[in-house]
Amino acid sequence: MEEHMQNDYVGLVDYKFLEANILSSIRLGKPLTGKDGALTPLIKKLLEASLEGEMAHHLSNASAVHNRRNGKSCKTLRTSSGSFDLLTPRDRVGSFDPQIVKKRQTSLHPELETKILSMFSSGMSYKCIAAHVEEIYDHKISAAEISSITDTLLPVINEWRNHPLQSVYPIVFMDGMFFKVKEDGRCVSKCMYTLLGIDQKGKKEVLGFYLSESEGSNFWLGVLNELKERGVEDILIACVDGLKNFPAAINSAFPNAQVQMCVIHRVPSMVQTKEMKGAPTNKTFKLDSLRQMLAA
Repeated sequence: MEEHMQNDYVGLVDYKFLEANILSSIRLGKPLTGKDGALTPLIKKLLEASLEGEMAHHLSNASAVHNRRNGKSCKTLRTSSGSFDLLTPRDRVGSFDPQIVKKRQTSLHPELETKILSMFSSGMSYKCIAAHVEEIYDHKISAAEISSITDTLLPVINEWRNHPLQSVYPIVFMDGMFFKVKEDGRCVSKCMYTLLGIDQKGKKEVLGFYLSESEGSNFWLGVLNELKERGVEDILIACVDGLKNFPAAINSAFPNAQVQMCVIHRVPSMVQTKEMKGAPTNKTFKLDSLRQMLAA
């Protein structure tokens, strides 16, 4: 009986035909993977042959004496090499459980989900991601499906935002950067609070990102208090811009911290306040002064 079952799938893959087909596709300039890729038919045939082999082994068991084949089911399988219709054999009893491509599995490998997350983290919209996936993988994906994939990032993000920090940082750079983001169908400005620390071994460490409508010392105070809750006991030097009341907010959370203005913000401030008395105020002088301070 087992020999009879094996004859049903032996020879299912015509390697010579596939080889000729792949070489022909390459000569025509088709890509190896992706939509209409040269390797996509090979992957389809190999998977279907493997599924036939699994079915033959399943029916050869003593417990499946009264069981037999019951046609095939078709489903669209997404792979990194493209999408295609995969034929999966079925048995009469319904006890066949394939392993290489499991029941209700529509993606062969999580690589596609990884690429979607990568595109999402790069700032691509759901519409652009869907268009890109359809072009490369020949598979239509809805915004809801993309949203369910990107939602898997939330626990990872929350875990990183609350991870414990070191007790002392010799230097911490703090700054607010403004970005244009889409919110409720409108393009609005948001302030991203960023903190970059230098640890006691001289290595850089991103301590956190925080989003707000605008930059203000009160919000910074809340950020600094959160750093204390995550284990930071002292900051030796806080390097900041010229935001009003910022030094007071820092010393409220870390009384022993020395606050110093970032050199990039310092030079324009010196020129604007005429701190360099008697110095010329032309653009060439400003650039030369900046180069000298950076070199120092």
